[in-house]
Amino acid sequence: MRAITDVFAALERSPFRRRFRLGPAERATLAGKGLEAVRAHARRIVRERLAPAHPRNDGRQTPMRGHPVFIAQHATATCCRGCLGKWHDIGAGRALSAEEEAHAVAAIMRWIEAQDVGTQAGEITASREPQLKLDLK
Repeated sequence: MRAITDVFAALERSPFRRRFRLGPAERATLAGKGLEAVRAHARRIVRERLAPAHPRNDGRQTPMRGHPVFIAQHATATCCRGCLGKWHDIGAGRALSAEEEAHAVAAIMRWIEAQDVGTQAGEITASREPQLKLDLK
């Protein structure tokens, strides 16, 4: 497993990964739920959609919008097992260890926290409803 600082340095050189930004709906979700709730969502999404040895729809399981974690997954190459292998040196074909899950969540949250989103209540208003509603409690 590569160090997160090394992964982020490599991601900075990728035009595809650099193009991701939180949209109004994702910013509203972050402002409304708060950073700790989004962190809990990230843990759950990683555990359910990325951690299994053979995730369902691997390579296509992460939407491109609708939740800040989804955008962050694409930006940090934690969206599928192939990207985890290529960018994070976490091999496919086996379930992720607790340390690897924590690594993926840390990468996701580092990216989200780096977005200048103003997470205080009332600072962000949505200009449209999210495309995908998740019941992540």
